[in-house]
Amino acid sequence: MQGKIIKGIAGFYYVSVAESGLYECKARGVFRKEKMKPLVGDDVALEVIDEEEKTGNITAVLPRKNELVRPAVANVDQALVVFAITQPEPHFNLLDRFLVMMERKEIPTVLGFNKEDIATEEQTAEVAATYRACGYPIVLISAKEKRNIEKVKQLLKGKTTVIAGPSGVGKSSLINLLQSDVQMETGDISKKIARGKHTTRHSELIAIDGESYIMDTPGFSSLYVSDMEKEELKYCFREFAPFEGNCRYQGCDHIHEPDCAVKRAVERGEIHQIRYRDYTELYGELQGRKKY
Repeated sequence: MQGKIIKGIAGFYYVSVAESGLYECKARGVFRKEKMKPLVGDDVALEVIDEEEKTGNITAVLPRKNELVRPAVANVDQALVVFAITQPEPHFNLLDRFLVMMERKEIPTVLGFNKEDIATEEQTAEVAATYRACGYPIVLISAKEKRNIEKVKQLLKGKTTVIAGPSGVGKSSLINLLQSDVQMETGDISKKIARGKHTTRHSELIAIDGESYIMDTPGFSSLYVSDMEKEELKYCFREFAPFEGNCRYQGCDHIHEPDCAVKRAVERGEIHQIRYRDYTELYGELQGRKKY
């Protein structure tokens, strides 16, 4: 029997099997031996221990399309990153760190900017201009007024989407609106794990409809881009691509080198200064880290 892990908590994995329901499973010892941990989003093979109690064992993890470390999820089609236009002001450096992670994993990203109802036209225009030039799809949302929620649903249709964003930006309100029409089978999970022991937030896969899933991930406050070489970073800023190869020096990192096409593009306003500032900061971090 095969299914998909929709939640993992305290050593238990809740596996959704089409037309059979939700099974509470443990992972067999072979995973510990191989140092492989099943992830939310994994497609797995399982053996049923008790059909009435809906319990079983995970016997194999099927090949993954991709996997993320933070949040720890697998088989993602795209990411929806949610930030507020105002209250709180957008933390662009944090947003750019997340975009670097997604670019590195080649996961398409949609940017959802919430609280359009309380933002000024100038605030909205600045946020949109900064990222529209990078080629990311942007949706301006008001979860409070339910503005553009249907547009978000269309972008998520038929895909498994990881939703991420810092606390206070309205991510939970948006997720509630996205799943408002769905009779959630995850109520079964609540009953099974209502033991009062587990308070830590975990990633969770939520069905929007029969073919669309969202992964709710705990709010993040800092991301360290540490598992890459500084020379790779420029390829994670997609708006640099048209200028690559036009610098004086081959292999230019667009930092201190003279006659750099990327720096000229920043001066002309073709690359946003906020994005270039974050690039230089991340480059400095990678350059300064200790290698062991």
